[in-house]
Amino acid sequence: MREKLEAYLRLSKVFSTHQFHLYLVGGCVRDTLLKKEFTDVDLATDATPEEISKFFPDVDLTFSKYGSTRLTFDEQKFEITTFRIEKGYGDSRHPTSIKFTKDLKKDVVRRDFTINGLYFDDRFILYDYVKGQKDIEKHLIRAIGKPTKRFIEDPLRIIRAVRFALTLDFEIENKYVKAKKGLTGAQRGN
Repeated sequence: MREKLEAYLRLSKVFSTHQFHLYLVGGCVRDTLLKKEFTDVDLATDATPEEISKFFPDVDLTFSKYGSTRLTFDEQKFEITTFRIEKGYGDSRHPTSIKFTKDLKKDVVRRDFTINGLYFDDRFILYDYVKGQKDIEKHLIRAIGKPTKRFIEDPLRIIRAVRFALTLDFEIENKYVKAKKGLTGAQRGN
């Protein structure tokens, strides 16, 4: 993982040269705070896929309409997601509307859990707008925003919450459990 983090630091300098920011986000930040090894490094940026392609012409733009690009840099593969605001989830998995933003605070509200809504910059300064660090300390899985809304947006988040609870030995916030029960009851017509 050291090679990947070193490549991230070099990649971040390239983004900075072009007046953009590049952050570590999600599980790798969470696991670093938990002092656990991690295998995946996800990145977030204020550069749009089109802007990234100007200084990395070989970037994979297959999922660029969702703000997601793939890039091999210094022999390391990265998935880089543009900060975005999402609305509507017609298929209960993918947003029907995406608007790119330059605001990290607007990007975090679309994420699933507070423990995954954490960012490190290239100096490893923590950006935490959702009290994720406190939830890590409490060993608590808590939704960003309303739990029911998070489930409706993507029902797989229910499974992710359970998986994180089991693998991290965390508790799921009571509101989340109630939202899951309410959602399941509503689906059965109860």
